[in-house]
Amino acid sequence: MSVFTVAAQEVRIGLRNRWVLATTVLMAALALSLALLGSAPTGVVKADPLAVVVVSLASLTIFLVPLIALLLSFDSIVGEHERGTLMLLLAYPVARWQVVVGKGVGQVVILGVATVLGYGSAAAALWLRGGVGAQALQAFGGMMLTSVMLGASFVALGVLASTLVRERATAAGLAVGAWLFFVLLYDTALLGVLVADQGRVLGKPELDALLLLNPTDVYRLFNMTASETVSVYSGMAGPGDPAALPATVFLAVLAAWILVPLVLAIAVFRRRPL
Repeated sequence: MSVFTVAAQEVRIGLRNRWVLATTVLMAALALSLALLGSAPTGVVKADPLAVVVVSLASLTIFLVPLIALLLSFDSIVGEHERGTLMLLLAYPVARWQVVVGKGVGQVVILGVATVLGYGSAAAALWLRGGVGAQALQAFGGMMLTSVMLGASFVALGVLASTLVRERATAAGLAVGAWLFFVLLYDTALLGVLVADQGRVLGKPELDALLLLNPTDVYRLFNMTASETVSVYSGMAGPGDPAALPATVFLAVLAAWILVPLVLAIAVFRRRPL
């Protein structure tokens, strides 16, 4: 048994629970709604409809994709333990790190398929209507890639939470707390600190570093600045001047947000008594 075997089993479980179908339909419905309704005025103002949709979908993704990722992954390990199947799984010739990585990979595949099919339907609908520029199409592709990476980072956080606790309810609480912290509370707290500081201590380098400590901020800033066409319609949303950081920095930080929690989860699971 290998990482790919564990991942394939996780995908089969997702198909049995209709996770793939449910998330794909949800993402496609929301993406098509934003594409067809949000792009309606663009013919008058001569805006690229796909660029406008990138701005709208990126804002939606920050709330939706992390939540779906955490729902997929919060009981990866602790759920197996409560069902009594963890001992059976580890009785096979499989290392503990392979279980953690395999489950994470399987859940990212589920989320990735749903994201590509769901968001791709919106891009296809707008492309068939015409008026889509090459630059906006490239920005949309970057948004889909980073949406999967954002989901993968929260899958890794969910798997980490699942290795830290002994009950599913506790893991669910940690997952909800992680979603609230990164999606809602972090930026609010940062804004409060900036208002209180009035530029006395926190300068632009410090602000850039603080923004990189939140994967949702990294995702937002990448998609609002990766394309000149999109940045016009986004108004450079978010605090600071993200344009000073190259796109490769955002991609590298998102990759770190995937790898670091996964490595921590492996380290914790290796020391976890059964």
